[in-house]
Amino acid sequence: MAATRPLIDIRKLCIGFPGRAGMLLPVLHAVDLQVCAGESIGIVGESGSGKSTLALAAMGYLKHGLQRISGEVIYDGADMFARSAKDLVRIRGGKLGLIPQNSGQALTPTMRIGTQMREALHLHCALPEAEHAARAHDLLAQVRLPDPAAILKRFPHELSGGQQQRVAIAMALAGEPDALLLDEPTTGLDVTTQAHILDLLRDLARTRNMAMVYVSHDLGVIARVCDRVQVLYAGETALEGPVRAVLRSPAHPYARGLLAAIPRLGERTLPKALDGRPPGPGEARKGCAFAPRCPLATEDCRAARPPMIDAHAGQVARCLYPDQVEEIATTSSGQEPQVCPPGSPPALRLKDLSIRYDRPGLFDLMRRTPRPPATVGGIDLHLAKGETLGLVGESGSGKSTILKSIAGLLPPASGEITLCADMTLPHSVERRRPDQLRRIQMIFQNPDESLNPRQSVTEILAQPLRLYFGLTDQALRERAAELLEMVRLGAEYLDRRPGQLSGGEKQRVAVARAFAAEPEIVLCDEITSALDVSVQAAVLDLLNDLKAAHGTAFLFVSHDLTVVRALSDRVAVLYQGRICEIGPAAAVYGAPSHPYTSVLIGAVLRPDPDRAPTLMAEDKADLAPPARGCPFRNRCPVKCGPVCDTDTPPMRDAGDGHMIRCHIPLAELRARRAT
Repeated sequence: MAATRPLIDIRKLCIGFPGRAGMLLPVLHAVDLQVCAGESIGIVGESGSGKSTLALAAMGYLKHGLQRISGEVIYDGADMFARSAKDLVRIRGGKLGLIPQNSGQALTPTMRIGTQMREALHLHCALPEAEHAARAHDLLAQVRLPDPAAILKRFPHELSGGQQQRVAIAMALAGEPDALLLDEPTTGLDVTTQAHILDLLRDLARTRNMAMVYVSHDLGVIARVCDRVQVLYAGETALEGPVRAVLRSPAHPYARGLLAAIPRLGERTLPKALDGRPPGPGEARKGCAFAPRCPLATEDCRAARPPMIDAHAGQVARCLYPDQVEEIATTSSGQEPQVCPPGSPPALRLKDLSIRYDRPGLFDLMRRTPRPPATVGGIDLHLAKGETLGLVGESGSGKSTILKSIAGLLPPASGEITLCADMTLPHSVERRRPDQLRRIQMIFQNPDESLNPRQSVTEILAQPLRLYFGLTDQALRERAAELLEMVRLGAEYLDRRPGQLSGGEKQRVAVARAFAAEPEIVLCDEITSALDVSVQAAVLDLLNDLKAAHGTAFLFVSHDLTVVRALSDRVAVLYQGRICEIGPAAAVYGAPSHPYTSVLIGAVLRPDPDRAPTLMAEDKADLAPPARGCPFRNRCPVKCGPVCDTDTPPMRDAGDGHMIRCHIPLAELRARRAT
């Protein structure tokens, strides 16, 4: 690769934004990046390190407010920032394709998929207009979408998250691109869908000799798809090298800290977050930017900015001591999570809970049309005081639906929700008393959507403090400051607005708002999915401390099975709105386990390029829960016969509260897992 002329050549690129004094404050500091044809490069680092800014700059694009200070981006022999607007329109989306993080927002909701595909072909494809419909069909087939003809007729909201992401990939391929720029394209996807999307991208890159620049905070994703890795810290390159070398024996302390912040599937140990925080844009720098957080830092590190130095295994590191970094562990050494004491009193009970989205019309009632099975059905769960119960499963399995129903945001069709063994809660939030509302709080996945951007942090925290405790004026402000200290922020954040906070800081404010009500139960809906590994580790550590201090019970929904393993006392596995397995976390992740649980665990990505996930056919799932039989029957790799099609599986007791809903006997499940 090194002897090949780069397809994209970024040289000493500096990008910044105007500060209050009119000076440009850099967010990228003299960054170099070379990408050759057919090569896949991963860009990793904490939030705010400049990953997305660098990737978008490869297209000659800067977000609003950013300016190029110096440097150049060479593609096809010319600087992208010197090209005409006409050239940029031709190249962007054509020869340089972009796949964004949220494909649902990238697709126009009021246009059918076929119309959007033809629009992309009209802009970037040289084929005659008459051939565009057939080409759109071929592109959807290339990204392995079942029944492309039907997909072309649908609107985006009629597709799953994985299908939307595949459509976005197909549109990016419309112009036969030389390179794809991917900005966290699998962040919101479940483990099996993510594994299939990454497998697809690998195959497309190889068959088309197409380069990929992949931005991600997930080092498991980078291990799966990339040849080389570039680690950014505070807007500058900290480390660059082959993916195996960087992920197995990184030559920079920062990269080793990132690896240590990753939770591991086989361990119930909280990952260790990096101490401190990176310098912000415009902060005075002298010496190595990572020195304040580095365990190896010396006075020489603080005196002058280190150059890029050749290190072992083909790595190049911005570090004075690349031969000493082996002293820093790359595996988690964090604290043990708080364990729920045996015999803890009950906090929440769900009994035979069923939830529906369908609403039969008058014509259906007159015809007495049979209603389809409930979206979520037959849910029996209990949660003890001080316990963390993890809910896992693919998208559409009903995890978030259950949380919304408990919170009263989505009234169930039937069943009971009982608080503290004897208080039956009304199904609708409007009918619940203030004391009932206070005891159950919810933290949502995206703090940008749950925090009012026009309100200060004080005003955000004031709502529950006024509603439930009647605090005002100075007493309210003092309590708000205490809450911020509890989530490891400080009183200096009281007057800031969400737009002035990082992603991790916003999520901490959301946690503080939930705990302002002094709840007994906190519902966590994918609260770490958009966070980088270090901030994620800090948030998990925070939740564990709050659980220990207040005896709070958590219902924790996540696609990330390693996060659930690290934090949870027990785990429930859902498939199509039904519990197929529940029990202590160690038992569910061990043997025996339900075939679907084995599929989920097999699809987990690890930060090791030589450990590929185990993939299973993804086009055999029923679109809705079947009226009878096992919901997993069409995808089950060990289906045991016609009984799976006709009879509801029994719930088998594996001991110690571990229950598995399957026709296969426990002894056979145990033997299969062992092999």
